[in-house]
Amino acid sequence: MTQPLHRLARVAAVAGAVGAVGLTLYAGRGNGQPLVMVLMAGWVFAPFFGYALVSRFTGGWTPGARAALDVVVLAVAVAALVVYARHALQPPPRRAGPYVLVPVLSWLVLLMAAAAGWVIRGRAPLDENRGQ
Repeated sequence: MTQPLHRLARVAAVAGAVGAVGLTLYAGRGNGQPLVMVLMAGWVFAPFFGYALVSRFTGGWTPGARAALDVVVLAVAVAALVVYARHALQPPPRRAGPYVLVPVLSWLVLLMAAAAGWVIRGRAPLDENRGQ
């Protein structure tokens, strides 16, 4: 049951990353500052890359902790795309606020889920992963 959820979370992370970068570039298409746009695109991409990194080290986590991280990634991807789409598709002028704040909040939520996963992993019985 955890495996399909993990696959869905990976797809959501990729879709969220591509969508976030695309909507960021679309929203800033006329600002005339390409370096700023590259930096903003990297900033909105970063939480999804962070999930990819954390996901590589979750092999020893309990299935519940892994599922919690996957649910968080699904929620972050959907929320980010909704906020960015709503903002990017409104008439100009646009402010950069959502493109700065959403990644910060995404990082906080992802880091809390990752920290909880590592704490739970440390408390899991040693024989749980052996003996099977």
